[in-house]
Amino acid sequence: MSDLLESALNPRSVAVIGASENIHKIGGRPIHYMRQHGFGGRIYPINPAREEVQGLKSYASLAALPEAPDLAMVVVGGEKAVEAVAQCAARGVKSAVVVASGFGETGEAGRAVQRAMVDTARAAGMRLYGPNTQGLANFGTGAIAGFSTMFVEVPPADGPVGIVSQSGGMSAMAYGLLRGRGLGVRHVHATGNEADITVSDLAWAVAHDPDVKLLLLYLENIADPELLARTAAYARERDLPIIAVKAGRSESGQKAASSHTGSLANEDRTVDAFFRHHGIWRVRDPHAQALAAEAYLKGWRPEGRRLVIISNSGASCVMGADASEEFALPLAELAPATRAEVASRLPGFATAENPIDITAALLSNSGLFGDVLPAVAQDPAADLFLINIPVAGAGYDVEAFARDTAAFERSTGKPVVVAAWQDSVAAPFRAQGIPTYANENDALGTLAQLASHTALMRKPVVAWPAGTAPALPAGEGRFLNEAQSLAVLAAAGVPVVAHRLCRSAQQAAEALAAVGAPAVVKACSGDVPHKSEHGLVALNVATAADAAALFERQWAKLAELGAAQEGVIVAAMRRGQREFMVGARIDPVFGPVVVVGDGGKYVEALQDVAVLLPPFATADVTGALRTLRIAPLLEGVRGDPPLDVDALAAVAVAVGQLIVAAGGAIASIDVNPVLVAARGEGAVVVDALIERGG
Repeated sequence: MSDLLESALNPRSVAVIGASENIHKIGGRPIHYMRQHGFGGRIYPINPAREEVQGLKSYASLAALPEAPDLAMVVVGGEKAVEAVAQCAARGVKSAVVVASGFGETGEAGRAVQRAMVDTARAAGMRLYGPNTQGLANFGTGAIAGFSTMFVEVPPADGPVGIVSQSGGMSAMAYGLLRGRGLGVRHVHATGNEADITVSDLAWAVAHDPDVKLLLLYLENIADPELLARTAAYARERDLPIIAVKAGRSESGQKAASSHTGSLANEDRTVDAFFRHHGIWRVRDPHAQALAAEAYLKGWRPEGRRLVIISNSGASCVMGADASEEFALPLAELAPATRAEVASRLPGFATAENPIDITAALLSNSGLFGDVLPAVAQDPAADLFLINIPVAGAGYDVEAFARDTAAFERSTGKPVVVAAWQDSVAAPFRAQGIPTYANENDALGTLAQLASHTALMRKPVVAWPAGTAPALPAGEGRFLNEAQSLAVLAAAGVPVVAHRLCRSAQQAAEALAAVGAPAVVKACSGDVPHKSEHGLVALNVATAADAAALFERQWAKLAELGAAQEGVIVAAMRRGQREFMVGARIDPVFGPVVVVGDGGKYVEALQDVAVLLPPFATADVTGALRTLRIAPLLEGVRGDPPLDVDALAAVAVAVGQLIVAAGGAIASIDVNPVLVAARGEGAVVVDALIERGG
């Protein structure tokens, strides 16, 4: 943790500018919270109208303090807040938390004032938190420069969870939900307008707290993706899971690009790709963050996804099996010896197959869970366990069920969750520290997330060799023409269709003879990136005479459009099993981004694509393709052979390496269609468009 962030999260002294005697006011709560929760440093209330605040000596100004505090909380608003920030900078304060709103969120005038405050702070070496923030809270040290009422509604308890949020409301919500599940929370920090310090900055700091075992983030934009990526890499090294909620879209990410790739790699898809690339799990809201938190904190890191279901209800077994498919948790195929041992411990009418139905015999033999669980535990096919108890009342020894389950979990370390909607059933399991949910969907969703996130965090890091910057043709045009684009791709190792660029009807006729009939004849001009819209593409051209005539017609059409007459392409007609697209662009926030998916003329309408962030492996591409709606077609349907997805993946990797190596000289690459043949027969690019960068 840097010294400046240390001064905010573990300060030796805190000043509250605008301090109040009333603990229910914003200026009163931080002082009350720090005194209540064991802050060991010095607290300096600043209020020129009082000699004492909450039993502490009050000061008229920062200048009157006996020392420069590490941290100042600016509670006053408007111009007074701006003046207070200047005073903090002049006094040598290291960090200032500005609560007041009415700055960057109000428009350009407010943003200008906000920028000026940051300039003042940075000139003095001070860091600024906010403005428009609910503040910071570290319950490990008692340093609470925040005013959330949630700390009154739900009493704090130090624990292994850190929360960093742009929104004060969402940080309080996540905190309240976690505390409601009995989990302790150490860090609750809100960054507000992020004029200076961002979620990425605080996530980096909190990730370095060795007692934090789970980090929750709420973001509305990702202001420093490079630092967040470094934080995620460090978190993976120390096995610290990060679960993020990303709401809204960044302003820069909303800018529409002119290419197909720009419209397909929308900001939200790219955020998904960024999180996935860096091992961060994205969920819909703080409820989902809190739901899975206990399972993460158990330290479970499952080796696989194979599920064992145990219930006292046959119907629950059937429903659990249905739900397991929805969550891609295959039922474990238990070994014959395991099934025999389970059967020996159950009554003859019970089911020893997975799902295991121990029936209502549980009512007369409360030890059945304790008998069955150890029998299954050592089976190598069993990764995850769900105990589903749809009903249990008088006569059931639920306390024994819970003790046996807890003993199983402690002895094996394998993830086991409970679905029990009755509070009387759920409470004993919760008391034993077993993650317990009201329904099987929440329970299985947690196991699925845990298994998927573990695999994501353990995924090997891909490295690409340093590439050579491509040699782009000279020119001022925004787009390379098609021939130039294909040449750049071919030089990068991408397979492209056989073609010739012609500048006369005679050359077109000769080209057809060279590439073979039937052929494609299409105009080539950087001024006309989308040729088919102007009737400048002809298919199935069979004769040299036809090629020559089409040259004349398309050459004239370019002149009519006022476009540069750079040539006419004659290309071999290639056929594949299916058309795909590959694209790449420089995202204004995340840098190089690659898109791969279903191609052809309807690519923008259907948008069945996946987004990847470099560097990535061919296996990452094939995995992404299997998430698409067209995934069933990849393996062949109704007699069609399987597709050569490995060849398509190689094209995607090469395109990604090309845009990275270009170092900004290329803004976007559109490759559509890529014709993909049957497995083992390759893929070929038949059309491409490269946009210059800079």
